[in-house]
Amino acid sequence: MSQRDDDRFRVRPGAPKQRGDAFINKVLRQTSKAGAKLGKAAGKVGQRPGSRLGRGHVAARFAGRGLGPNARRMAIKVRLVNLAQAGPRSTAAHLRYIEREGVDRQGGAGRAYGPMTDAADLDAFKERGADDRHQFRFIVSPEDAEQLDDLRTYTRHLMARMEADLGTRLEWVAVDHWNTDNPHTHVVLRGKDDTGKDLIIARDYIAEGMRHRASELATQWLGPRTELEMQRAMQREVEQERWTGLDRTLQREAVDGLVRPETLAEPRLQRQRQLLIGRLQRLQRMGLASEQQPGTWAVHAEAEPTLRAMGERGDIIRTMQRAMSGRQRELAVFQPSEDGRAIVGRVVGKGLADELYDKGYLIVDGTDGKAHYVALPPRSELEQYPTGAVVEVKGSADVRAADRNIAVLAADGIYRTDHHHAVAQGQATPDRDPREVVAAHVRRLEALRRAGIVERMAEGVWRVPDDLAERGRQYDAQRLGGVAVEVKSHLPIERQACVIGATWLDQQLIGGGRGLGDLGFGGDAKQAMQQRTVFLEEQGLAQRRGQSVILARNLLGTLRDRELAQAAKDIAAETGLAHRPVTDGQRVAGIYRRSVMLASGRYAMLDGGMGFSLVPWKPVIEQRLGQQLAATIRAGSVSWEIGRQRSI
Repeated sequence: MSQRDDDRFRVRPGAPKQRGDAFINKVLRQTSKAGAKLGKAAGKVGQRPGSRLGRGHVAARFAGRGLGPNARRMAIKVRLVNLAQAGPRSTAAHLRYIEREGVDRQGGAGRAYGPMTDAADLDAFKERGADDRHQFRFIVSPEDAEQLDDLRTYTRHLMARMEADLGTRLEWVAVDHWNTDNPHTHVVLRGKDDTGKDLIIARDYIAEGMRHRASELATQWLGPRTELEMQRAMQREVEQERWTGLDRTLQREAVDGLVRPETLAEPRLQRQRQLLIGRLQRLQRMGLASEQQPGTWAVHAEAEPTLRAMGERGDIIRTMQRAMSGRQRELAVFQPSEDGRAIVGRVVGKGLADELYDKGYLIVDGTDGKAHYVALPPRSELEQYPTGAVVEVKGSADVRAADRNIAVLAADGIYRTDHHHAVAQGQATPDRDPREVVAAHVRRLEALRRAGIVERMAEGVWRVPDDLAERGRQYDAQRLGGVAVEVKSHLPIERQACVIGATWLDQQLIGGGRGLGDLGFGGDAKQAMQQRTVFLEEQGLAQRRGQSVILARNLLGTLRDRELAQAAKDIAAETGLAHRPVTDGQRVAGIYRRSVMLASGRYAMLDGGMGFSLVPWKPVIEQRLGQQLAATIRAGSVSWEIGRQRSI
């Protein structure tokens, strides 16, 4: 380009591109991350990155201006749920849980309500929010909820104030919970404003504005806390083994990790001075603080995480003691072991360890005489584990055999189904069809593909990484939270003792009761096995010879066939369809109509048009209700064909 041309050169910017929701969402995510990192450094309302993005940022600056130290205290936990990531069943599962049995004031089921109704239509609420991008879920927990008495009216007033702060009508449902020592309210708020646009709430309003509004309202209703109430509340915190308000005050007043005498002597801390000193002495006995010189204390850096962990442990212990109802057991928290050791027991309690994030737990009365606290994997459905059901809990961090096979068969990082089929044919046994073996590995590859671990290059051809086994193990550990829970029987052992069907008790009889202790569930299971033996004798399936019991040949198969025959007879009478029994090695196809829970396990009803068949159920088909499926049964195990099938 010549100098003359260079002089004539002018930049002509094009029209600005339409950013759209995707760009805005990206900005919000990044500012949210930045705010999480810099929030403590910025400190004040309106100074955190992204604090003014969204509705309510002005109200957050003025809410609570008139609140003094004697205002009613309030805890609000908020969660923003991305519905696309949480899954289509997330809202239904959350609403079902907060409406569960035993949470209202009389011990009955929770009842959802809204702004204008005491009986909210949850199905209509879910339908209206089916296409929402996100949803807000929060828990409002007033310290003096018992004195408020009418949480429903209080929640409606609070939501009305939020509408004024946010400048839009809000669509929400709520459920009051009275089943804990701290009554609280669950609120589910749609992520749309009254114009149908995405509802974006400023970070500062979520972090502080909501809590200040709730505190203002409670203070207006009940009046300010009295000096006696405040003193008693702080006195209770002195000896507690958790992170308390006194600890937060000490953390705030410490300079370079030291709490000095002149700090505690300040007039604004005069009322708390003796309690703060008492708390420091308590922390010293716990090894979390030390007195450097008279009146000067150093609070250790690990004090906060340690106290928070102790608080969680205390909550777990209290939860387990309530679930065991006075039954004496050694208490243990299940941790996956390197040797793959599992525990077997009955479910005596369940619930959410974190009601906001739907993180569930089970209390399992084990055959080893201990009560185990089991933290469930994310998105676990508590309905899968009925109280009284027999479950097996083990670690899920082991490398899968399928991943090992794929890695071995992948030459130069390429796995081919035709090559695997040829290998499987050479190793075929009567109970393992080579096609089913390959199909199972393809299903695993599809799951790993969705996780971005493998790549499908063509039909039946996959590119796999060299470290497939380890990455597959990490994927399972992240997805399952390191814990896998399998239901061995949904029936309590008391019902298993006298039922037609192949039960867990029958398996224990065949195995001689190995692994059953004499305490707790182990002892109860041994008594139930004796009752089961008497029942089997009456059915002609067992004989006593002295001190020993001789069980019928193929006991489990006989019991299963009898139960299936009766279940099929009942379904045939109900539907008018003919039952078509499934033989070993037979392939059956039909529309998946429903599942049937039997003592022998769960079965799927396949409607083939001319009749129906009952096929062992697997979780993989649960989302396929009403769809055409096919299955093959070999040696008691089932292989399901999902979607369009192609030959190898």
